[in-house]
Amino acid sequence: MIDGVKITKLEQILDERGKIMPMMRSDSKIFKKFGEIYFSCIYPGAVKAWHLHKKMILNYAVPFGNIKFVLYDARNNSTTYGKIQEIYLGTDNYYLVTVPPLIWNGFKCIGTQTAIVANCSSIPHDPREMIRLDPFTKKISYNWLVKHG
Repeated sequence: MIDGVKITKLEQILDERGKIMPMMRSDSKIFKKFGEIYFSCIYPGAVKAWHLHKKMILNYAVPFGNIKFVLYDARNNSTTYGKIQEIYLGTDNYYLVTVPPLIWNGFKCIGTQTAIVANCSSIPHDPREMIRLDPFTKKISYNWLVKHG
């Protein structure tokens, strides 16, 4: 597990009408500050990576579909420097993943349907505080085409 990343099991409240999938509450230990909520839709097999936020705390959950969420720690002073972490998220594996600033991250849609990734971020999106890299960059030793164990 990458230092500072938190994974919180989320409940699903089901009845004969359907279900409720809570994601974040202001009284949660995880909640720090509200910036914005947005949804990223990703098509089967597509990869949205790599990006790093300098200030933003990410709070990701996947209420529909399935993704492989990948984190890479490039922080020189971190106990998990150079480590990669894969987390499978989706309707049947419903968790909130909290990612501190300065962690490279991205995700791939797995399965046969579009996935919806929800983010309750700590600050509004600002492209100036974000750095992007190509998903297949040599700077991060990760192969999106194969499953890592």
